Amino acid sequence: MSTSGLSVTRDLAERYASVVTSLSADEWAAPSRCAGWSVKDLVAHTGSNFAALTDPTPVDPSAPAPKTAEELQELLVAQRRDWSAPQVAEEFLQNMEGALAALAAMQEGEMATAPITLTDLGTYDAHQLADAFAFDLWCHMYVDLLAPEGPVHRPVEPHDHQSVRAAVDWMWTGLPQMCPQVISALTRPLGVVLTGPGEGEWTLTPAEDQIMVSAGVGSSDTVVSSSATDFVLWGTRRSPWPKHVTISGDHAYAAAILDLIDVV
Repeated sequence: MSTSGLSVTRDLAERYASVVTSLSADEWAAPSRCAGWSVKDLVAHTGSNFAALTDPTPVDPSAPAPKTAEELQELLVAQRRDWSAPQVAEEFLQNMEGALAALAAMQEGEMATAPITLTDLGTYDAHQLADAFAFDLWCHMYVDLLAPEGPVHRPVEPHDHQSVRAAVDWMWTGLPQMCPQVISALTRPLGVVLTGPGEGEWTLTPAEDQIMVSAGVGSSDTVVSSSATDFVLWGTRRSPWPKHVTISGDHAYAAAILDLIDVV
């Protein structure tokens, strides 16, 4: 079960809430690091995801259904773009505890293994949704919202291993389904070493036209390395991987794979 992801999600949601309640008018209007979204849009995104777990908005049967996660999230944010900042904050804060309770319920009994399809991002066990929220909260808060990457300046404690690792673990869980294009370049094992908070070692291996992610680098002849926090940047294409990654072994082979990684 994803109990660690649930614990991280709760902690990050509380940290995020403390920032939301402190935002000034100028900060609400500032462009976030998430392309095309203001800080208000970013908070609306998170609040709408909380609301989807507690009180989902009925789907308009006459409107075309979003086919991708990006289309769905853009739609949810667009529906809230005319809201005031206090309205956006209220949705976030009022639905936070209910969303956390829903994620906790997904760790129990038969519900834990019920399949949940996240549009084009793949199908996962319900208990893994807590990990997805941990990733989403960490990435949006520390990459898109707070300085030095984002526009909002607040005192930030050093990153802790558990929170960063929860984000990284979700990225590895999602990569095989979110980035099927990687298999076109993955012809032999590629090792990945991430350092600092969230650190660990993994190997990407081709297996019957699928990508297998396993712990450790084993005997991989090519290994890529970066910090775990930078992996969130380059693994989501918020920043180009050459800025953060060092390669030991076959540079051209590793580069061909890294060019295809785009975790959402």
